[in-house]
Amino acid sequence: MLLAAAGIRVKVVERLPHVGGRTSSLEADGYRFDLGPTFFLYPRVLQEIFAAAGRNLREEVPMVRLDPQYRIQFGAGGKIDATPDVERMARQIATLSPQDAGGFAAFLRENRTKLNLFEPCLEQPYLGLQDILNVRLLKLLPRLHPTQSVDTYLKRFFKDDRVRLAFCFQSKYLGMSPFRCPSLFSILSFLEYEYGVWHPIGGCAAVTQAMARICGEMGVEICLNEPVEEMLFAGRKAVGVRTSTGIHRADAVVVNADFARAMTRMVPDRLRRRWTDRKIARKKFSCSTFMMYLGVEGTFDLPHHTIHIAKDYASNLNDIENRHVLSDDPSFYVQNACVTDPTLAPEGHSALYLLAPVTHQHPNVDWARERARYRSLLLEKVAQAGYGELEGRIRYERIITPADWDTRYEIHLGATFNLAHSLDQLLHLRPRNRFEDVDSVYLVGGGTHPGSGLPVIFESARISSRLVLEDLGVRAGAAMPVGRDLTGVEQKSQAAL
Repeated sequence: MLLAAAGIRVKVVERLPHVGGRTSSLEADGYRFDLGPTFFLYPRVLQEIFAAAGRNLREEVPMVRLDPQYRIQFGAGGKIDATPDVERMARQIATLSPQDAGGFAAFLRENRTKLNLFEPCLEQPYLGLQDILNVRLLKLLPRLHPTQSVDTYLKRFFKDDRVRLAFCFQSKYLGMSPFRCPSLFSILSFLEYEYGVWHPIGGCAAVTQAMARICGEMGVEICLNEPVEEMLFAGRKAVGVRTSTGIHRADAVVVNADFARAMTRMVPDRLRRRWTDRKIARKKFSCSTFMMYLGVEGTFDLPHHTIHIAKDYASNLNDIENRHVLSDDPSFYVQNACVTDPTLAPEGHSALYLLAPVTHQHPNVDWARERARYRSLLLEKVAQAGYGELEGRIRYERIITPADWDTRYEIHLGATFNLAHSLDQLLHLRPRNRFEDVDSVYLVGGGTHPGSGLPVIFESARISSRLVLEDLGVRAGAAMPVGRDLTGVEQKSQAAL
């Protein structure tokens, strides 16, 4: 959308029969499920992207702000129906830990300042050490507490372990443990309370479908069912891609596939310097997810989103990240979207989405053997969480394991949140938006800066688009306000793939 709005001739080459990747939908027997993300945060970035294309996000994709945003059930006892209403939220916190009730308002104040200070840094590329050593970022570092984990940082506001978990489980959006995730990412839970948790009518896939429709109206060519087999180079410069149907030439190639899989499949190892196969194999990758999509007869008077946190959350995370085994008492998430959006299932039915974070692909877990057992375990846990016995009411079912994410969806190790967001894999230490190993290749998505999560991925689109336009000598639009000033640069018609 951004490149087409700037006058670039764009062609999208897509492996699957539909757009959206992980932000697409599964549809069968009258049920509709989001494949991956199930809610929408911080719509400002996408609103500005739509505005650059002359569109209004809210008109193109109607959304509902949820309250409660979600229910958190603690295996150790108690629950919170998370709400942005400060007084109501403080009362709920007080039921778990009276001494922590005042911490919510203080958390919001400090993280409001943190986001305002750091947001400009998340909106710029980090193409080398020189970008880290800028005055703005160096002044910010002491306030970001870079050596603290999110959980350690939250101890300043909340003493009760359960209350802290309510404000740091969001690190799983990055596929990380809150006990290891850098404290910067406390802004994730702040974004939920400050800007809302939104449900797009029709699911999150409605967003990417609207974007594809708008792209088509802007003249973008979208080629479906066309896997890229090889990126083409003249020396070190990318000049297009080869697919089973032929060759697509271009002045620039933007890669939105899973980074590790794309590099090892499409770019010869001999051309890569910093990100060779050997070096990629040594990197840290996120967890994966075990998914169940269930079309169920009947409806449920339960919240739109429910997060169940294991009684021993630290042990559950250790099973996922270090021991690489399946927990007997897993944390899990249930989306009951039909309570808000009845378009997702036949009348009187529900489309339930179940997710359990698990280890990425590892020799310790054979999903061909564990799939059925883990399905039964998750159904048992969900029944205990208030949904009752589901087995006899299931009318449609699909399961996706880490092995499926790996082989069917081409995600390296099935690590659904890409490279881990540890300090040694942030900013200039992630694969860069203007890819450093070869020329005329740009990265976008969770595998590059700023990282995973839909609002952050949309920001990566703005960063990478600015770089493409800069290198092609084309003026950037109003939705890409940061970065180098391109005012006065002659406008040219170029082609991007």
